[in-house]
Amino acid sequence: MSFPSNFVWGAAAASYQIEGGAYDDGKGLSVWDVGCRRSGKIWDGNTGEVSCDHYHHFRDDVSLMAQIGLKAYRLSISWPRVLPEGTGAVNEAGIDFYDRLVDALCEQEIEPWVTLFHWDYPYALYQRGGWLNRDSACWFAEYAQIIAERLSDRVRHWMTLNEPQCFIGGMFAGGHAPFNSYGLTDTLLAAHHTLMAHGLGVQAIRAQARSQPLVGAAPVGIIKVPATDSLEDVETARKATFSITVKNCWNNTWFTDPMMLGSYPKDGLTLFEDAVPCIRNGDLATICQPLDFYGVNIYHGETVRTRSGGGWDVLPLGDGPALTSMEWPVTPEVLYWGPRFLYERYGLPVYITENGMANNDWVHLDGKIHDPQRIDFLSRYLRQLNRASTEGIPCGGYFLWSIMDNFEWSHGYKRRFGIIHIDYETHKRTLKDSALWYRDVIASNGACLL
Repeated sequence: MSFPSNFVWGAAAASYQIEGGAYDDGKGLSVWDVGCRRSGKIWDGNTGEVSCDHYHHFRDDVSLMAQIGLKAYRLSISWPRVLPEGTGAVNEAGIDFYDRLVDALCEQEIEPWVTLFHWDYPYALYQRGGWLNRDSACWFAEYAQIIAERLSDRVRHWMTLNEPQCFIGGMFAGGHAPFNSYGLTDTLLAAHHTLMAHGLGVQAIRAQARSQPLVGAAPVGIIKVPATDSLEDVETARKATFSITVKNCWNNTWFTDPMMLGSYPKDGLTLFEDAVPCIRNGDLATICQPLDFYGVNIYHGETVRTRSGGGWDVLPLGDGPALTSMEWPVTPEVLYWGPRFLYERYGLPVYITENGMANNDWVHLDGKIHDPQRIDFLSRYLRQLNRASTEGIPCGGYFLWSIMDNFEWSHGYKRRFGIIHIDYETHKRTLKDSALWYRDVIASNGACLL
């Protein structure tokens, strides 16, 4: 078993989760900088103010990436580090950090894949209405243009938004910074402006790029797995994957159909009724820009069975299921059915832009970090991705989440997703067993997974 010869083996991280340097060198505040100050919102009062201090240790981190053998690294840019007020004057010290990081990656022949927005929205723009302000789409396009102008001579792969279901859904549920809750009408308005930002951002990248850009996004993949391989169950799982049945943001098509197909899904329009925002002439044409790949973050899914008389039932996990430290079920088949369903619907090469597991890792008595559960988890999932690839689904690459332990949003530092262990007091980095295992997977192009 191996993957295509040009398969991209990578790992990922996000700016607020690893960089630290929250107030260094002219950086502006993000909603997460401010949200972390709210009592009781983050586990144990943790913040991302220092985190892994990647801002000051990026060269060491890139050296470790090279030791692992990464072919690509998915990073995100901190919008307020580059534009402290969200628009207007560029903070040269901030953008220079990303210049140096990209240079360091290129020196090690690690290809940078850049995500423009991974949730650290400028607080100054939040005070002007944030995603509820239609101007937010233009603010994002201005930011995208600045980054593309500076980095596109070395960066070819771009993603506009990471997981809009989560950061927009967080507005609805109140679980994401700045931890305010909005009704469905405002939430869907913010979602529409976010999609407009995506479209204008793609246009800005293509207009400014100094090398041929390959552009996509990185939504969540909310995948339903068929209970059997029968045609009936497969079609039921496909329908369930692309249906909207609950009045919230946890679905695929409300965000991806406008991007890919140029229209909002009919079942969502019917379900959301008068909460659907006013869609102006030209909005959907702006949102639906030609994309080069479908990036998707997939961690787990549900198994569904065709219900007699129509519809489907979600199968229970059963007693004592395999769970990660996030209490997410271990469902490796999502890396087969997810790419298959997404490619069949949207027709673009699929890249897994995040996949991994939180584990309870610590330094063992021998000074090493043994994480056999993570190795087993990744082996199971990658075998399923290989199954999709060998059956003709164009699976272009895999980005393990995450390259290092990091600030896991409201969970603070309670959860460890990394293949590099971080001692948050000393900032010592240590390769976990899973990092050494992943090195062998990359070197063998997946052949050692058998």
